[in-house]
Amino acid sequence: MRFMPLLTAIVVSVALYALVFEREALMVFAQVDPSASDAGVEEDVINPISVVAMKSVAETADSAVILRGRTEAARQVTVASETSGLVVSEPIRKGAFVEEGALLCQLDPGTRAATLAEARARLAEAQGRVPEAQATVIEASARVREAEINVNVARELSEDGFASETRLVSAEAALEAANAGVQRASTQVASAQAGIEAAQAGVAAAEREIERLNISAPFAGLLESDTAEIGSLMQPGAPCATIIQLDPIKLVGFVPETDVSKITVGAMAGARLASGEEVVGEVTFLSRSADELTRTFRVEVRVPNADLHISDGQTAEILVASDGRTAHLLPASSLTLDDEGNIGIRAVGDGNVARFLPVSVMRDTVDGIWVTGLPETVDVIVVGQEYVTDGVPVVPTMQEADG
Repeated sequence: MRFMPLLTAIVVSVALYALVFEREALMVFAQVDPSASDAGVEEDVINPISVVAMKSVAETADSAVILRGRTEAARQVTVASETSGLVVSEPIRKGAFVEEGALLCQLDPGTRAATLAEARARLAEAQGRVPEAQATVIEASARVREAEINVNVARELSEDGFASETRLVSAEAALEAANAGVQRASTQVASAQAGIEAAQAGVAAAEREIERLNISAPFAGLLESDTAEIGSLMQPGAPCATIIQLDPIKLVGFVPETDVSKITVGAMAGARLASGEEVVGEVTFLSRSADELTRTFRVEVRVPNADLHISDGQTAEILVASDGRTAHLLPASSLTLDDEGNIGIRAVGDGNVARFLPVSVMRDTVDGIWVTGLPETVDVIVVGQEYVTDGVPVVPTMQEADG
């Protein structure tokens, strides 16, 4: 009973020794050529593999910068009151389009008309004082001339001994008083003119206060809110209505700092809205200061919106044109990975052997993927690339590239 397991173990050991250490002798004993066996194995490994390849020629592709953004009104403002008063105009409902200068809210004038009339009366009174003051100047000037004559006469009579010294002094004193009267009269003229200017300022203030009673639209646009209800009391700073301008409309996006050098003001840009609509515009603003949190730069694109069909706040995918780059347009299925996980393509190299070429993806489109990093002309394996590795012989069947 114990002899059979021992015999079996001896036979197995001898067989393993022969297969491992005496393989060639065993093959000769079995009348098999070892070299022929190895050659057959090698032939199985290097048999060419049939693949489908496509000749790709590099083209100049527009390396557009893709941004995620939104639409934004060109202008939005809340029109507020500059004075106080009761609203006496009927409200305009939100959504209505208003032209520039259209009346939004009208306030009760109250006693402002009387204040304006009073200011105008003061102006007329101040203007009437000017001729009176000017007449005073003329009268004072005449007295000066009279006093000068009296001084001259008194001086001559005093020199001839016909008048006393006292008379001369009295005449000179009268001349000085006349000169002082001219100065007072001139001051009255200046005071009258200042009174006119003050009265004019009062009239302008009263007129401006009346103008503030009519609150108008600063630009043409849509009302985002109802105007103030009739009978409501407005105070300075109280909102009358909110108005937005949608033509033109802005597309606002944020570009990362790695791509900010690719965008210039004036560059053409397009966008696809969330609704599927495509629009075209021009870059009008590129921020030179990055956001502190996201390290991105604000980009604004102006787009015509004459029919106001684009609303404020819609999501948009923005493409900003930049300088073109040489790239290949390939089917997405042609991309593969090497053993290190690098993305690239399998190409037919010299001698019809497979070669892995790494690429950089520039942009994904509906027609294919634009990639860079390849030679000017390359035969890309589009079918069978997953079954070959570097150095494997291939039998390529060429197909035309899609136009």
